[in-house]
Amino acid sequence: MPSVSDLIVCPYCDALHDVAPVEPGARALCRRCGSTLIRNRPSAPLLVSVLSITSLILMTGGVFFPFLSVSSYGMSNESSVFGAALAFQGDLRPLSFAVLLMIVLLPVTRCIALVYTLLPLALGRPPLRHAVRVFRVAERLRPWSMVEVFVIGTAVALVKVGGIASITLGPAFWAFAVMIFTVALADGYINRWSIWSALATRNGS
Repeated sequence: MPSVSDLIVCPYCDALHDVAPVEPGARALCRRCGSTLIRNRPSAPLLVSVLSITSLILMTGGVFFPFLSVSSYGMSNESSVFGAALAFQGDLRPLSFAVLLMIVLLPVTRCIALVYTLLPLALGRPPLRHAVRVFRVAERLRPWSMVEVFVIGTAVALVKVGGIASITLGPAFWAFAVMIFTVALADGYINRWSIWSALATRNGS
């Protein structure tokens, strides 16, 4: 009977499969629903690391550069994400913390965790200390990273405000917009079974 480490469960239909070697560039599909179980991309750890570092650079610009400027009747105001979050005072201060947490701190933490876990694997080196725990943290933070929700919500609000004021999008807005694609690409290249297997194998070697 195969051990637990030799089995994989389809995340979509819960079908249980025996794990077989997957050639580089190939993928293993679920026999029941046809979804991808394992995709062997040898370059994936390096690509995810590069995309995560790119996201960190974009986040730096997105936080401190002007996000947008609003002008109406000869008056104008320019604001960054960091400045807007800190503008909440009094009873609204918890909202400042929530904005910074969901839009900045959690995505940054997840990107750092992915680089910490995957970059040594990409360079052919043993995993760093506590890499398994760090990657587990990165996985748990994934649903809470809400950069795309922030950008889409902002775009919807700008459509409503556009009729009464002149709005100019700043470099920070475009940095966040590009970051959505870099994060999505990184998530698309991550194969969790391969990463867990590599971490277990190299930690045990």
